[in-house]
Amino acid sequence: MDIPRKSSKRLKALRRGLVLATGLIVVAGVSLGLSRLKPAAPSADKRTLWFGTVERGSMLRQVRGTGTLVSEDILLIPADVAGRVTGIPVLPGAIVEPNTIILELSNPDLQLELLEAQSSLDSAQAQLTAQKARLQDQLLGMEATRAQMQADYENATLQAEVDKTQFDDGLISELNLKLSQSRVEQMEMRLDIDLRRYEMFRDQTMPAQLAELEAAVNRARMQYELKERQIESLHVRAGKRGVLAQVEKQIEPGQSVATGTILAKITNPEKLKAQLRVPESQARDLRKELPVEVDTYHGIVPGKVSRIDPTVVEGNVTVDVSLEGALPKGARPDLSVVGTIEIERLDDVLYVGRPVSASAEGSARLFKVVDEGRHAIRVAVEFGRSSVTTIEVLNGLEVGDQIVLSDVSQWDAVDRIRLK
Repeated sequence: MDIPRKSSKRLKALRRGLVLATGLIVVAGVSLGLSRLKPAAPSADKRTLWFGTVERGSMLRQVRGTGTLVSEDILLIPADVAGRVTGIPVLPGAIVEPNTIILELSNPDLQLELLEAQSSLDSAQAQLTAQKARLQDQLLGMEATRAQMQADYENATLQAEVDKTQFDDGLISELNLKLSQSRVEQMEMRLDIDLRRYEMFRDQTMPAQLAELEAAVNRARMQYELKERQIESLHVRAGKRGVLAQVEKQIEPGQSVATGTILAKITNPEKLKAQLRVPESQARDLRKELPVEVDTYHGIVPGKVSRIDPTVVEGNVTVDVSLEGALPKGARPDLSVVGTIEIERLDDVLYVGRPVSASAEGSARLFKVVDEGRHAIRVAVEFGRSSVTTIEVLNGLEVGDQIVLSDVSQWDAVDRIRLK
C-alpha cells in the first residue's frame, strides 16, 4: 500500500506559480517591444496613382481656358415700344433677311394715339389753309386800296398839270395852282406809305403768321409719323442678314415687354471669335498677340489673343481670340471651345508633370518613388513657373526622379507609403 507524501502538493503549486510568472513576464516583454515598434507604412495600388518623371530640357508654358465661339458682328434688337408678344414666326437658328419679321407685338394704346395724332394733323392743316385764305384776302384788299390810291394820284397829277396851264394863261389864281400841287404831294406821300405797308404785310407779317401755323402742322405731322413708325415697329424685323440667335432672357408668346427690352440678336456666323475664361491665377502673364490653339471639338483652329478684359469676374479673366484659320464644319456662335494659349518656351530647365497640389512659384511636400518602386517617401519641393500640364522644378528633385502626381491628401499624416 502506497503512502502519499505531503510535499508533492506544495511542489505542484510552486511549479504552477513559476509558469504563470514566466508567462506574465513574456507577455509584458512582448507588449513593451510592440509598443516601441513604428506603425507599418500604408500601402497604395500603383494602378490608381499617376506618376511623373523629372526631366531637363525645353518646357512650353501654356495656359488653358474654356469658353464659346461668339460672333464679332452682332446686332441687338431692342423693343422700340412696349407691347405684348402675339407671335414668334421665326425661331433661333434661322437665317433671316433685313425685312424678315421675327416677332409680332400688339399695343392697343398706340392705335388710339395714332388716331389722335391724325386728328391733330388734320386740324393743324385746316387752320393753316384757313389762315392762308384770310391773309390772301387781306393782301388782295390792300392791293385794291393801293390801286385806287394810284389812280387818285394820277388824277391829281393830271389836274395839277391842267391848273398849271390855266395859271400860265391867267385863267386861275396862283392859290388854286398851289392847292392842286399840294394835293399831288399829299397823294404821293400816302401812296408811298401804303406801298411800304403792303410790302411789309406781304414780305413779313404774312410769312410770319403762316410760319407759325406751318410749324404747328409740321409738329403734328412728325407726331403722326412717329406713331406710324411705332405701330410699324410692332412688327419686329431683323434689320440685317444673319442668323437669329437666342437672347439671354427667352421671349415667350403672351409676354409683356417694356421699351428697350432686348428682343432678338442677329449674328454673322461667318465672322466668329473665341471668348475664353482663364483663371486669374494663370492670367498674369497674358498679353496681346500671343498664339492660341482653339479646340472646337470638330478641329483645331489657330488664332491670336486680341483683347484681355481688365476686370476679373468670378475668378476668371475673359480673353478674346481672333481666329486666323478656316473654321471647321459645324462651327457656330455659342459653340463650346477650349483654348490653349502659348506664353513662352523655357530652355534647359528642370521640369515635371504638374502635381495636383503644386502651384507656380510655390512649394509642396510630395511623395518620391524609392526602393526600385516599392516605396515612396515624402520630400519638400520648390517650384518655379508653371504651364497647363508641367511645372518648373527649382529645388528638391533631380533628373530621373519619379514622383506621385495624383492627389495624396489621404496620406498627409505619413511620410512613407508602400507601393504594390
